[in-house]
Amino acid sequence: MSSNDRVIIFDTTLRDGEQSPGASMTGEEKLRIAKALERLKVDVIEAGFAIASPGDFAAVKAVADHIKDSTVCSLARAVDADIERAAEALAGANSGRIHTFIATSPIHMQYKLRMQPDQVVEQAVRAVTKARNLCADVEFSCEDAGRSEIDFLCRIIEAAIDAGARTINIPDTVGYAIPHQYADMIRQLLQRIPNADKAVFSVHCHNDLGLAVANSLAAVVAGARQVECTINGLGERAGNAALEEIVMAIKTRQDLLDVHTRIETEHILSASRLVSGITGFPVQPNKAIVGANAFAHESGIHQDGVLKHRETYEIMSAQSVGWNANKMVMGKHSGRAAFRSRLEELGIVLPGEGELNAAFARFKELADKKHEIFDEDLQALVSDTLAEDVQEHFKLVTLEVASKTGEVPDAKLVLSVDGNEQVASGQGSGPVDATFKAIESIANSGATLQLYSVNAITKGTDSQGEVTVRLEKGGRIVNGNGADTDIVVASAKAYLNALNLMQVGAKAHPQVAGV
Repeated sequence: MSSNDRVIIFDTTLRDGEQSPGASMTGEEKLRIAKALERLKVDVIEAGFAIASPGDFAAVKAVADHIKDSTVCSLARAVDADIERAAEALAGANSGRIHTFIATSPIHMQYKLRMQPDQVVEQAVRAVTKARNLCADVEFSCEDAGRSEIDFLCRIIEAAIDAGARTINIPDTVGYAIPHQYADMIRQLLQRIPNADKAVFSVHCHNDLGLAVANSLAAVVAGARQVECTINGLGERAGNAALEEIVMAIKTRQDLLDVHTRIETEHILSASRLVSGITGFPVQPNKAIVGANAFAHESGIHQDGVLKHRETYEIMSAQSVGWNANKMVMGKHSGRAAFRSRLEELGIVLPGEGELNAAFARFKELADKKHEIFDEDLQALVSDTLAEDVQEHFKLVTLEVASKTGEVPDAKLVLSVDGNEQVASGQGSGPVDATFKAIESIANSGATLQLYSVNAITKGTDSQGEVTVRLEKGGRIVNGNGADTDIVVASAKAYLNALNLMQVGAKAHPQVAGV
């Protein structure tokens, strides 16, 4: 296949994926995901929105400094301060890209930007020129392209390419497009823009109508050669196009699509589980490719067919995306060197010996409770260990819960609040409810519990339970995560994690904060 047959995979899990309500990640967690994406052979990793906050800048910089085999990208509005901050964060990148954007739809230009079309074109050219002077690789996006006028799109894209943009992104920002219509728009742009051959055309589809993947593939057929997507389809509102679905559709239907990617698909499942564990967004069982039921056959007819010949009911092998690869890796007799080696194989490099010792101690504690320890357990364990390095306002010291048939459950706990221990108790309709009420008797947060979710990390009744708690206060949403073989303890950890996240300042949102 020629170079024009390759579809560039642009992953925005760390940027757009993080804009899922409550899906915030620490800098260390972003780096772990970035390393997993690098192992997948993702072409471009959008690490964040550098000017959004000091934490976002530090995360983009860390990813740029450590990732060598993928291009690292930072988003920037079409303003000088954003572009300069992005360039600063990307200074250490082996291969960096500035991704600048401005809205192009009539509704956005009139009500959000309050600018005339001529002014928008001028600003776009100015931004691309500025970015191109600071970085060799510049991408330009027409925000809300799906609702933009085709003539204006042709005009602004031609100007952006002339100014030095080598990737042009046509996002369906609000998930409004229908596949045939979206493909026709891409086809028209490629035909009508005189200098279209000097840039790669990219698509970024949202899933509001459940069509993000379909729209992306339709665009590829029409000539787009970069797809912007996220692991597990994570993203704002209904999410983005799912990387795993895009990649496996291209791989499975090469006969029809006649394109390819460089993704090493056997690492898809481990990346999916890592992102799910870090963000606290579980993968639904019937999710394509990475859901627990994706390769399960309940029907007797299906089972019979698969046993006789796999391809009767499976269009791809489970092994091709990483299923059946999560073998037991460690046990209670495993040593420190083996533990360190396995973490490195998973792309986890702890900052120092102190963190390694702390993680190893937690591993030994877990091995006493749980006979078989899987990769997912190690990921959760490391997340738990490193969370302690972050400034914690609230920390669980001890927890005692009594739950008896016919009696009201009761929880007694000791919390460390800024280093001072406080005792509390609470009663509730169940042990978890009692625990949360006991915590709130100390925290008095005023937050509303919006979601409580429990998932088993691995198989068996001794599995660690992974709990997600979503709290809302004053319009701000945070997701807290906790893991333990004891579900009530995991629940307490998750609730306290959410309360601690509430203490951290919010960051700017690229789609609402100005130009």
